[in-house]
Amino acid sequence: MFTAKDVFEKARDAALAATGPDERALQIDYAALEANFQAALADRQVAMVHINKHLPQGYEDQGHFNLVLLTTGNVLYDMVIGDTYFRYDVTSVANLDKVQVTDGTWEDTENRKEIPFLSLRVEHANETHLLLALNDEERQSLHAFIRAVAEARYPEQ
Repeated sequence: MFTAKDVFEKARDAALAATGPDERALQIDYAALEANFQAALADRQVAMVHINKHLPQGYEDQGHFNLVLLTTGNVLYDMVIGDTYFRYDVTSVANLDKVQVTDGTWEDTENRKEIPFLSLRVEHANETHLLLALNDEERQSLHAFIRAVAEARYPEQ
């Protein structure tokens, strides 16, 4: 289980790791970010955290990375973090309209190679939230997230 402070620390570490060697470090006000996490999560206990190290398509103008959380009460948070940007969507897993898992290969034409990926796409109303995994460690995290969402959304009878 994770608290708002634990999730903030994961986000801070991800923000520091999101800066490439030739890039300027993210200009995040970490005290404000911690306050944002506390305000968003309050006393909710977070069961799962998945950090997208590569922004899903459509998020490019919003931030540098995002994380998706699942609380112990099966509430899903999709949080986007940038230099001066913090946004989050909240929905109950029970309100999801669609859950889609894709295990495939992405063709990187620039570098002429194929990259395996795993994704979880969840949709509700007109909103889509995407979790991505491009390496074995991320895949383990995402497989656990997929199992948790599937169990919460579609329990065995």
